[in-house]
Amino acid sequence: MKAEFWIQRWDNNQIGFHLNEVNPYLRQFFSELGLNEGQKILVPLCGKSLDLMWLAEQGLQVIGVELSRQAVEQFFSEQGMQAQIVTGDGFEIWRAGNITLYCGDFFDLTEGVFNKVNRGQVDAVYDRASMIALPFEMRALYVQQLARLCPVSVPRLLVSLNYEQDKLDGPPFAVSQDEISGYFSKVFKIKQLLAKDVLDENEQFRMKGLDHLEEAVYLLR
Repeated sequence: MKAEFWIQRWDNNQIGFHLNEVNPYLRQFFSELGLNEGQKILVPLCGKSLDLMWLAEQGLQVIGVELSRQAVEQFFSEQGMQAQIVTGDGFEIWRAGNITLYCGDFFDLTEGVFNKVNRGQVDAVYDRASMIALPFEMRALYVQQLARLCPVSVPRLLVSLNYEQDKLDGPPFAVSQDEISGYFSKVFKIKQLLAKDVLDENEQFRMKGLDHLEEAVYLLR
């Protein structure tokens, strides 16, 4: 899946994946990360998620990475924040308060650029819908990129989705517990915090032929 796909989705306002509220699983399980005020959390493929503001309100330094400039611009505009913008190394870095968004391709972000601008390593990762936004052939690359940017000591909160992939093309894509285990079990202890069938709450998926739609939340530590 090429970057142009997501840029076009934002340009055409085809952003059904955007929630107009803070993700309830973030509220429910945030404490599992064990973070303290002033620590840093990375939110890859963040869009204009309201989760960014909520995390900032918890006293964290929030670092997001987003491909679409329109998404980044809309985030700061809708939150009434005036961002300072620095350009370099293929990225625009937008910063206001304790929120910093890297505008550019996540896969092009180098450890040097990330740490130079960010001034140190992050303390946690929050993945609400990043992995499920990527097709199978890109997910291992995503995991490798996270490993380059973040030390293995960093805990991660991962919200995933699973269904019969052969019945529906993504995104969002189905990512099973076995696949997550295959990516992470050699390095992390994986704790499933929740597994819930949400098909009744998502009639559009039932109409597309699904008879099962599971949301799951994992803590990787």
